[in-house]
Amino acid sequence: MIICLCNAMSDGDVRAAAAAGAARPKDVYACCGGRAQCGCCTATVLQILREAPPAANAA
Repeated sequence: MIICLCNAMSDGDVRAAAAAGAARPKDVYACCGGRAQCGCCTATVLQILREAPPAANAA
């Protein structure tokens, strides 16, 4: 599901970024080749990061 219209970023993209070590929304945008724009997706990105397995955030 698309969660960021500005960057066409999906929940799968956020999960993949978390698995690659992203720990903050800024890290997710960088990993996905985008940048924060309107900020409407930030809460959802944070929720997905918090739900990611602990090992995914340890990198």
